[in-house]
Amino acid sequence: MAAKVRELINEQGQKVEFRDGLEGVVAAISNICFIDGVQGRLQYRGIPIEQLAEHSTFEETTYFLLFGHLPKRAELTDFESKLKACRGVPAELLRVLGEFPRAAEPMALLRTAVSALGAYDADADNPSLEQNSDRAMNLIASFPTLLAAIQRLRKGSKPIAPNRQLGHAANFLYMLTGETPEEYSARVLDVALILHADHGFNASTFTARVCISSLSDMYSAITAALGSLKGPLHGGANSVVMRTLMEIGSPEKVEAYVKQKLAAKQKIMGFGHRVYHTYDPRARILNQYSHKLAEITGNMKWYEISQKIEEVMEKEVGSRGIYPNVDFYSASVYYYLGIDIDLFTPIFAVSRISGWAAQVLEQLRDNRLFRPESFYQGPLNADYVPIDKR
Repeated sequence: MAAKVRELINEQGQKVEFRDGLEGVVAAISNICFIDGVQGRLQYRGIPIEQLAEHSTFEETTYFLLFGHLPKRAELTDFESKLKACRGVPAELLRVLGEFPRAAEPMALLRTAVSALGAYDADADNPSLEQNSDRAMNLIASFPTLLAAIQRLRKGSKPIAPNRQLGHAANFLYMLTGETPEEYSARVLDVALILHADHGFNASTFTARVCISSLSDMYSAITAALGSLKGPLHGGANSVVMRTLMEIGSPEKVEAYVKQKLAAKQKIMGFGHRVYHTYDPRARILNQYSHKLAEITGNMKWYEISQKIEEVMEKEVGSRGIYPNVDFYSASVYYYLGIDIDLFTPIFAVSRISGWAAQVLEQLRDNRLFRPESFYQGPLNADYVPIDKR
């Protein structure tokens, strides 16, 4: 849907431009993420996402986002060691998480857990960049631990302690299952984390920056971001995509399903993007991994349904610039990796915490409180009516 841009006249007779959803409004200057929605380009600090997905790791990409340069070998080794050392979470917090209803959504529990972490930091309100850089690393390292523990507790199992011999992605899969994952599975998840790490001023990132601009604490900013990511129009889309694939059931049923949805003017989740007017570059990469995982598992169904949906959508709405976004193929990738559907969105957070943290630190380096205007359209100079005369 195109943004509504209107010229309004305020009470002083001045012209004011209104842009629905802030689309096209530049809210800050950033050095972290470049997006070209017309050409379908995404770069972290100038490096194309394709190169990072092929050559980097999530840990290296995270260092790059946080500190602004690719690490030398010694720097990366030190950073990886620090992340591994920060993977633990307070035992008291795990006990509290075990008291919540098992039916509670993992995203709601993760949001609550991150907020609670702030209570264990006696110096949480210290606004120094050094302190917040340390908090950023602690949060990045602890997100997989928290999420794996949440999922196991929901299933009536005990949390599994982190394995410091494993990389970030492999350790997360290990904490979910108790089994060391195959190297290729760990690498696929590693790439997915790289692809989701940052994406400019999306809703959750902007939320984090708005929150920290008041000089609130890092935990509050990240908790606010999690609340924003939870929505189905943002991070929640990939779980809906997988449920759609399961609802369709076979490639032969795709065309009728898609046409029926489009005729009813309903969205096909995983298609279209506020920024991209062409194919999302992250979706191209995940498409390849979904195909490879389908071959490895011997289960082509989910990939073939996805391909058929893409084919029908291209024929029906491709001319309108509606193409697959990152959520579309991440759904089948996660499912092929054996990850439960209700973890798809919080895994997004396990990745995006690196971008959120980088953006929060950038905001703090040259901070100004966000305070946009609103356009008032209600009555003016109204009189108060006593309650017995209403």
